[in-house]
Amino acid sequence: MSDHKPKIFVLLPDGVGLRNFAFTDFKEIGEQMGFEVVFWNNTIFPLQEELGFKEVVISNAGLHPLTGVLSRARKRVELSLSRKRTNDKVYDTYKFPLRWKGIKEGLKNLIVLYYQNFRSSKSGLEKLLIKIDDKERSTDRYKELKSQLEEHEPVMVFSTTQRATMGIAPILAAKDLGIKTATWVYSWDNLPKGMSTITTDAYYVWSELMKKELLEYYPETKNAAIHITGTPQFEPHYNEGIIKTKEAFFKDHSLDLHKRYFCFSGDDYTTSPLDQYYLEDCAQAVEKLNSEGYNLGIIYRKVPVDFTGRYDAVLEKYKDVITSIEPLWKPVGKEWNQIMPTKEDFERLVNTCFHSEFVVNIASSMVFDFAIHGKSCIYPNYEQPQLTPSLSNIKHVYEYVHFRSMPDVEKAVIWAKSKSEIYECIKDLLDQKISSVVESNDWFEVVNHPESPEKASERIWSGIKEMICT
Repeated sequence: MSDHKPKIFVLLPDGVGLRNFAFTDFKEIGEQMGFEVVFWNNTIFPLQEELGFKEVVISNAGLHPLTGVLSRARKRVELSLSRKRTNDKVYDTYKFPLRWKGIKEGLKNLIVLYYQNFRSSKSGLEKLLIKIDDKERSTDRYKELKSQLEEHEPVMVFSTTQRATMGIAPILAAKDLGIKTATWVYSWDNLPKGMSTITTDAYYVWSELMKKELLEYYPETKNAAIHITGTPQFEPHYNEGIIKTKEAFFKDHSLDLHKRYFCFSGDDYTTSPLDQYYLEDCAQAVEKLNSEGYNLGIIYRKVPVDFTGRYDAVLEKYKDVITSIEPLWKPVGKEWNQIMPTKEDFERLVNTCFHSEFVVNIASSMVFDFAIHGKSCIYPNYEQPQLTPSLSNIKHVYEYVHFRSMPDVEKAVIWAKSKSEIYECIKDLLDQKISSVVESNDWFEVVNHPESPEKASERIWSGIKEMICT
């Protein structure tokens, strides 16, 4: 690169990208490698004010009125095509039930069903994607975005997620101006679920597995356009400088220094609608173990996007056993993607992992956060008596495609297949009779870059450098 620093617009279509790209060392690494890093900010988080980062604020949030419904249709068409191609029923389970509340919502649903039932073909999908792009290009928002790009002249727009409809117009504006584009594939389960709303010149993915998935689900993607980098999501776990002493961490959260604690990591309502009862099962197991001479407590870390209050009764009933350590996220709305992470929460999460014996969780990637610290994970895999036909069942969740990445299904985690096994698994872990650490880390190497996982940001910037220099 020349002495002139190439300007990279890091697009934040919504708040999910903050965690990986604003609150890690991603910006600093980019600047050290010779880039001018400017955040193209579609969130309400004031990066300039709070962190001193250069930003260009996107003030117009006006999607085309049909973009949302057409994007929902696109997802269902993609899932229908995956179902036809593979004859695998799992893709039907990714289609959330449509809500028929009111005439307006009903009309939107009819549009979605029309495309799903009559346009589920390769050509139908291509026409639908063109229609979405045309709608977004017709908006005032697109014009504003194009003007911002013309004013600031970045050499690349790098989107921090591929799944947000708010990312469509910015990427289109960049493409139409001949600016190179790239995107980060946000989560380990996104590609099988049909959660890609933008197409770009380059893609940055977690692993070889994710690259194969990208080529499978989006075959028009060029092999050379995909960069395997690992994910910045786990980088803070390798920063020993943020780990507190046991005494300091326990004092901060009013924990008993004489007790051992494990973490119950809560899940979102869609994945685990009866999650509070699994927490209660753990609390009852702890009471039994403590009566047998163990001195044990539970750290409850809720999923930041849960507003239901469904855990409150359990937390109150078992307050002598459970200590809640809240994630340091800031709600700015009631939707899941309107919850803003904070940089301080990384430190809280890392210390929770480090100072817990193990984790209990339903079906999330928290297994990897703990595996990095040499800690096991229990996945409960049984149904609660409160289950009704309208609620997601747990065994169904574990059938999702991303769980097929386990190199050893029986040992990648510790499976608790009944309420009584919750007690047994906790006891055996405390007595060091069982462990999933080795196998969980083997799984981590499948879903993430297996070498130097703490250097994901460096690999992303290396890919960007290679791309803009060719």
